[in-house]
Amino acid sequence: MTGTTDLGRALHAWRDRTKPAEVGLPGDGGRRAPGLRREELAQLAGLSVDYIVRLEQGRSTNPSPHVLSALARALRLTTAEREHFFSCSPVRRCRAPGRFVIMCREASSVCSTG
Repeated sequence: MTGTTDLGRALHAWRDRTKPAEVGLPGDGGRRAPGLRREELAQLAGLSVDYIVRLEQGRSTNPSPHVLSALARALRLTTAEREHFFSCSPVRRCRAPGRFVIMCREASSVCSTG
């Protein structure tokens, strides 16, 4: 995977680690690789397969917080894993009193998500 990013490597590793049965999908024995197929992750997260491929290959490097949340939810990431996943992206999510905020590292700005 040339051109991969930390986000792409993390996404691929967690996809490989997640067993289909863990997310309610049939675990047929005919898999060549462990874990979820890109198509399955895309379906679970509500994203396109092409977008998953671009993220893994580092061709799309600025996913929205909503995309990251959908992927983390689909992969059943723990709180610590979610924090790591968000830290691999230019946009990360942190806890503020009573709300979540989005912090853009490049712009050093903070905007409330409600």
